Amino acid sequence: MVRLFIVLFFIGLLDFNKVHAQNTADCDCFVKGVVKDRETNLPIVGAVLTIKNTSKVTTTDAEGHYKFDRLCQGSYVLECKIIGYKTTRTSIALQHSAEENLNLSEDEVHLQDVEIVARRVTSLTQPSGSLQNQSLEQTRGQTLAEALQKIVGVTMLQTGAFIAKPVIHGLHSNRILIINNGIRQEGQQWGSEHAPEIDPFIAKRLTVVKGAAGVRYGSDAIGGVILVEPAELPYTTGSIRGELNTVGFTNGRTGVLSGTIEGRLNKWKGFGWRLQGTLKNGGNIRTPDYFLANTGVREQNFSAAAGYRSLKLGAEVFYSQFHTNLGIFSGSHIGSTSDLLNVIQNGEPFIKADFNRAIERPNQLVDHDLLKIKAYWQFSGNRLSLTLGRQHNQRAEYDLHGPQAALKPALLFRITTLTSDVVLEHKPIAKEITGQIGFSGLHQYNFTDGRPLIPDFEQSNAGAFVIERWIKQKWEWEAGLRYDMRWLQVYRFIGQTLDQRNHQFNSWSGTIGSVFNANSHLSVRANFGTGWRPPSVNELYSKGVHHGAAAYEEGNESLRPETAYNLMGNVEYTSERFRAEIGFYHNFIQNFIYLKPQSEPILTIRGAFPYFKYVQTNATFSGADVTSEWNITQRWEHTAKISYLRAYDQADDNYLVAIPANRIENGLRYKIGKVIHSHDSFVSIGHLWVDQQKRVPPNSDFMPPPSAYHLWSIQVGGDIILTEKQKITWGITGQNLFDTAYRDYLNRFRYYSLDQGRNFSVRLKWIF
Repeated sequence: MVRLFIVLFFIGLLDFNKVHAQNTADCDCFVKGVVKDRETNLPIVGAVLTIKNTSKVTTTDAEGHYKFDRLCQGSYVLECKIIGYKTTRTSIALQHSAEENLNLSEDEVHLQDVEIVARRVTSLTQPSGSLQNQSLEQTRGQTLAEALQKIVGVTMLQTGAFIAKPVIHGLHSNRILIINNGIRQEGQQWGSEHAPEIDPFIAKRLTVVKGAAGVRYGSDAIGGVILVEPAELPYTTGSIRGELNTVGFTNGRTGVLSGTIEGRLNKWKGFGWRLQGTLKNGGNIRTPDYFLANTGVREQNFSAAAGYRSLKLGAEVFYSQFHTNLGIFSGSHIGSTSDLLNVIQNGEPFIKADFNRAIERPNQLVDHDLLKIKAYWQFSGNRLSLTLGRQHNQRAEYDLHGPQAALKPALLFRITTLTSDVVLEHKPIAKEITGQIGFSGLHQYNFTDGRPLIPDFEQSNAGAFVIERWIKQKWEWEAGLRYDMRWLQVYRFIGQTLDQRNHQFNSWSGTIGSVFNANSHLSVRANFGTGWRPPSVNELYSKGVHHGAAAYEEGNESLRPETAYNLMGNVEYTSERFRAEIGFYHNFIQNFIYLKPQSEPILTIRGAFPYFKYVQTNATFSGADVTSEWNITQRWEHTAKISYLRAYDQADDNYLVAIPANRIENGLRYKIGKVIHSHDSFVSIGHLWVDQQKRVPPNSDFMPPPSAYHLWSIQVGGDIILTEKQKITWGITGQNLFDTAYRDYLNRFRYYSLDQGRNFSVRLKWIF
């Protein structure tokens, strides 16, 4: 595989040299213009323009302008592309100079071949991956973390069946920021079993920016950023439209119903609105050998948005509400140390059950409200935007051993967060330098009730940043700098005395990177970034049973902030029938904080639990991501993804625990075309191999890492056209086809049970 990429790399360089071997006489011509939205007449930022059969590539600036220079006399084809708009091709005859202004129309066609989009204008030099269109539709009904696993380099940390959070290059929780419709998602994300409180159905696109991204998004983003991006409001489409999604899963007998309706106000041009909601209901999950007691789920979500957009001004209001009731596997709460050790040794739970939808103790009740207000003003080629957010998160965790009639949870966390962001995107400097300057603020306060795991606290953040981009012919450069401050006040009782602790943290973050577009087939990018993360309250002060994780966790008040130094490189080759990308990364994290398993479990009045302590070390995370897409014929397509990761404890000269194992995924797809009334029909088969995680410190966990495993999947689907504006998209998926018994190393409940067994799902989407 590596040899193939090397060969393709040199083929691209040969093609590059061939292009530049032409006679440069009379090659002082240029073409310029502006790209706008046909309906709104607003400039389009970040459109990619290519002069076909040459190596000339550029993007539009903040005012929609572009320019190609050093062109020879002759005829050319100018191509303009950007996601969400129809591709435009225009013929140009150059004698000396030409001006070609382009008006793009919105693209309502659902692309079938787009799987991963790795080049985003929001992050020119950092590798990223996106799910959208068909690749996103195939994940509907799954959790956010399950969906993001389709992007190479992303895995998930599980706590049972329905609780999962994304892991990027081995990092998760407080080291990854989730930007939910432009707002930094804030809840109790520190917990390993605290899944993101986000309904994936609100997203038109899910994007993962890999590596340290603290300059734009602030402290904590040392592992990466996840962007949950809804579709634009329908400011220009006059008719009411919508979609209805239904999903059914055989394992857990889970049903999902989600609907969206949107439109514009015809009396007031530029006004758009949207309503969306989701319901989810599931019961006990089944492994290949038994059901997992009390693993049901209930979910009710709602969102509404309205906005106004004109050439100079715009404003938008968004509100979402997320509510879920999650059952925690009863077999993970065990009464004695000897029973716990017996379960780990035998590999089977004491508690086995039949299928049941009832959710009893232990369980979690989670509510999350988010309000966003955003406004922008465009003036003299600049764009000034203000984004305000308010979030309230309440998490109630109920203990197995509490009285069933008692309504009071064992743990209750309530956190309210206020955020503000001001960003100025300035007009181009010398026509080639674009950038933005921004300020951000955050204030939050947290109250804890029940048996204290973490204390009450109040926290404030402030930061300022600048990012500049320079695009010159084949080269793109980006550099940025940011300064952040954090103030933390902790309130806790020691006996009958209230103890207040104050902490202050501050640090710089920086980034510099470049992209070299050798020709229309080959691009090379590199990025170096730094980021930092202060220790969070749970890492400093937690002490007690964390019921959702079924573990006893103990903090450390002497922890210092983490500092990350991240180096990434990426080579991408694209041709008409083949695309390949290989990326390398090395992340050194000074003062890396992690939960270290202790040698013996701990016995409390609540039962026996695995015992973990927060410790600190210097760590390195090094690895590679490889993807390829090969259109073998017009109907056959092969995809491959490889993730390789090594994480090392520099202080102890040993490996780190809880690191994703290496994996290889292959897929073969056959495009059937039209079958009876189904258009764009297809069938695909997939295989996932996950290696055993052998690089762990000896005797560092309560049980050795599980064996490697193979999982097979199959999928069929297509579109049924009803009318010009209505269609039904359908799909049937089978996962773990052979009902393989396995345990995943990143499932916190692997001590107690097997992972999920065979699961079939049916998806229907009605667009009207």
